[in-house]
Amino acid sequence: MTADDAAQRRVHNPVAEDEPRSNGVPLPQRGSGRTAVVTLCSVERTDHVRHQLRSVRATAAPADPVHVVLVWIGDEGSLDVASGLGADEVLSVPPGTRGLRLAAARNAGADAAVAAGASLVVFLDADCVAGPRLLNSYRRAAVARPDAVLCGPVTYLPPGVDVDDTAVLDAATAPHAARPAPPDGELVVAGPGDYPLFWSLSFALTADTWRRGPRFDDRYEGYGGEDTDYAFALRDAAVPLVWVGGADAYHQHHATSSPPWQHLHDIVRNGGLFAERWGVWPMEGWLEAFELAGAVRRDADGWSLA
Repeated sequence: MTADDAAQRRVHNPVAEDEPRSNGVPLPQRGSGRTAVVTLCSVERTDHVRHQLRSVRATAAPADPVHVVLVWIGDEGSLDVASGLGADEVLSVPPGTRGLRLAAARNAGADAAVAAGASLVVFLDADCVAGPRLLNSYRRAAVARPDAVLCGPVTYLPPGVDVDDTAVLDAATAPHAARPAPPDGELVVAGPGDYPLFWSLSFALTADTWRRGPRFDDRYEGYGGEDTDYAFALRDAAVPLVWVGGADAYHQHHATSSPPWQHLHDIVRNGGLFAERWGVWPMEGWLEAFELAGAVRRDADGWSLA
């Protein structure tokens, strides 16, 4: 473990907000205690993480300092790149024999954040920048629902958006239609059937909730399945899932493919691990697309490579 002890400049960006409410009851205007942001990064995502940390620093109030924990998930030989990204703490969770260890990295990042004294842990995917109200919205929601895992809306941005301009982000706000996006300041409690909608792009929870568990299952390596597994574990443990209006994050554009052919083997392997635990297969839309192309087959035991 290494620490980047370079001084960080925090700029307060006051944002006018209507009084937030949950079920008609006003929420606190600000949470209490220290906030940590956990992000995972590799060489391919360093530019996106620079923009992310800029957004976090710019929206953190001086009275609510943010401790940034960066978990380097690439090869340790490139770890020196991480030290220049501006995080307060850098951890290394190198790839396993089957790929990136995203689940283990999130566990390590959250453990480090709590050990550093955080009362609220915010997870942001490397591709996401924080909207101007994300941190404060999560803080207020955590005061109202300290027992819950909190999820904010995510907007997928087109190419060419200036992600360092909060006015541009506000104008581009169009949360992913498949997930709830409550109005700013409102909380919506997920029903049992909504837990598969959880994703790890942006979510938060109190340190006490993290300590109680569950944790991410670190048997997952490579792409896919670990975040849905975590969501099912939350439901199994009766941990509430709450959608938080105003906690907007913005996913920076990058090239992708659908289905994600580069992750074919990971999806089949991790899908099988998920099915062993929960009795159903995740990512079936992608698996069906792979099946149409002749890359996988389905039988009584589930999915396998063709």
